[in-house]
Order: sequence, then C-alpha cells, then structure tokens
Amino acid sequence: MQQITLGNSRTSSPASRFALGAMSFGTLIEEKIAFAILDRFADAGGMLIDTSNNYAFWHEGATGDESETVVGKWLASRGARDRVVLSTKVGARPTVPGDRTLDSAEGLSATAIKQGIEGSLRRLGTDHVDVYWAHIEDRGVPFHETLDAFHALTDEGKVQLLGASNHRTWLVERARAYSAAQGRVGYTNLQLRHSYIRPRPGATLPESAHVQVGEETLDYVRHEPDLVLWVYTSLISGSYTRPDRPLAEVYDHPGTTRRLAVLRDLSAELGVTPNQLVLAWLAGGDPPIIPIVGVSGVEQLEQTLEAFDLTLDEEVRRRMDTPA
Repeated sequence: MQQITLGNSRTSSPASRFALGAMSFGTLIEEKIAFAILDRFADAGGMLIDTSNNYAFWHEGATGDESETVVGKWLASRGARDRVVLSTKVGARPTVPGDRTLDSAEGLSATAIKQGIEGSLRRLGTDHVDVYWAHIEDRGVPFHETLDAFHALTDEGKVQLLGASNHRTWLVERARAYSAAQGRVGYTNLQLRHSYIRPRPGATLPESAHVQVGEETLDYVRHEPDLVLWVYTSLISGSYTRPDRPLAEVYDHPGTTRRLAVLRDLSAELGVTPNQLVLAWLAGGDPPIIPIVGVSGVEQLEQTLEAFDLTLDEEVRRRMDTPA
C-alpha cells in the first residue's frame, strides 16, 4: 500500500486543498448528481473524499449506508480508487433500525470497530480506507481497547491512517501518548467543527455530538507537526450567504457581529463571496486546515474551487483575525 501524506500545500491545485464532503450523497443528493460532483472534483485534481458509515441516517427512510454506497459505486464505475484518499468513520451508526438519534450508536468497542470496517469496505468496494476515524467519543469503552482495535486494522492493511473526530483535546493527547508508548502510530488526524465565526464560549451546540475547535485546539495542532486538522460545518450550513439559514442562537454575541462586518466589507473589496473568503481564511491560516466542504451541485463546486485559488495577504488576514 502506497504511503500517503495529508497536508495543505499552497502550491498544489485548489481541489487538493479541501476534502469533498459526501454526507448527503444518496439522500439529499441523488446518485446522478453525486457522480457529476465527484467527476468534476477528480478532474480538478481533488483527492480527499470524506464520508462515514452512518451518513445520513437521520433522514427519513435512510439507513446510514447511502453515502458510502454511492461513493463506492462511483469508484467502481470510474476505476478511481487509486486516485483518491478515502476518509470514513466508525462509532456513530445506530444499532436499532429506524433510530434517528445517537442513543443506540455502535460505539468504539473492539467488536464495533471490527464490524464497522467490514461494512465500510463492502459498501465502498475496496480492501482498505486511507483515513479511518473514531467518529464520536465513547467513554464507556477504555480508550486503549479502541486504539488496540485500530492498530490491528493498520496491521491487517485495512486502514492506513487513524483519526479522532469530535474528541476533546485532552482525550486525543492521552490516546496519542498511549499509541506512542506502544511504539505505534496513533491518531494523526483530528476532525472538529470550525468556521470563521464561533459560538459563545461555553455554549452548548444544538448538535450535541459536535465538538468545536477552540484556541487550545489550534495551539495543540501547531505544536504537533504530525497532526492534521480537518474541519466541518465550515460554512455554517449556508448561513453566511442565505437569509433562509439564520445563525443558531449560540452565535448571538458581539464577536459574531464584528466578524460578519469584516467579512462583508472584505468580500466586497476583494470581489469574492463570503463563503469563498471564509474557506480561503481557513485553508491559509496557522495551523493549516483541511476544510470539508459539501456541495449540492457542480456549480457550487466551481465556486468552492475558486475559493481555494485565493491567497489572502497579511493585511487581509490581520483584519479578519483582529476585527475591530
């Protein structure tokens, strides 16, 4: 298996600077449109495709198989497996049919992980995934049981890199220390919620399983050169540009007002959309970040590609980082 390296090269193609989020493939986005998005993404040089073994179970009639199944069909029909980096997750798939909550989530036991990878490989039509994530915390299982199960999958060649999604920083550090003590490579990827505007400190997110990037997270990643940060909900579900998608109450604080004003002014000055400016800010910052971006069609993907072709100079970044 060829070794892969994840990072954020500013000299590579725009499409290689973000991960294509496949969460809605097969549910909100029908297979034909998903294939068109994937085709254009790959043609533009995109490599990272992010999915999960439970996407998107919360929609009526869905099972959680849909996203991986659509991605697997596309890979098979295009012979594209060697062209992409596959990212999928285990831990948050309901075990009770029809459950639209996380109350019956599979968790991160050794048994759940073993069963989870077999299901994902079958749906994706591959013998390995490139990045395999612990999707949500499971404090009912000793973390060393989870890590030992993940290590076994890397030994078997079914998984290449490991990641922790929606985990607190202290737990990631504890897990990484355990893996290092075993002489093993542990979590080298971290996936959390993050955007230009942030919730009030201490506020509870409407999505209870989501973990928000904070200053501690960013400081930790800066000082761990082997740890790559991926972020989701980068565009707050369209709230930057769509009046019909108002911000949740947790964003109602003076910092949001200031940042939105800066975003509005700079977008007009630079001739770009607020979404494009936010994505360029995320990808070009310190530490570098891999935004996960979901799109509903090829036109949205084209706008996203333009965002990652932007380079923000020091003055623009200063204004965004220190809004008056």
